[in-house]
Amino acid sequence: MDMLADAPLLPVIPVADLERAKAFYRDTLGLALVEENPAEVTFECGGTRFGMYETPYGGQAEHTLASWKVSSLDAEMKALRDRGVTFEDYDLPDLKTVDGVAEAEGMRAAWFKDTEGNILCVTEQTGG
Repeated sequence: MDMLADAPLLPVIPVADLERAKAFYRDTLGLALVEENPAEVTFECGGTRFGMYETPYGGQAEHTLASWKVSSLDAEMKALRDRGVTFEDYDLPDLKTVDGVAEAEGMRAAWFKDTEGNILCVTEQTGG
């Protein structure tokens, strides 16, 4: 019996300030807030739900916590920049960005941080 395989999975993002993060995801990113209680909030985008809860450890991960698969990275980046989102630039041995965009075989991606310091990504498959 595969009980977990049949149960919905709800990813959660830790945040230092739940009200501030809720406003960013709802107002800046334009995501639908679908559930809320004093301890956590739940958003939905693209048919997927994810939760958010307040903790003093929010925003401390130094890796990508969530990635959206988009059809046009350039259009999404423009829309997000128009809403005040700033994209990260990286110059690492295995990751270099130009104007916020990293390109590799078959994909283009850009990273930004939420109000809590969590690293988020938008990515486009390029088919190559």
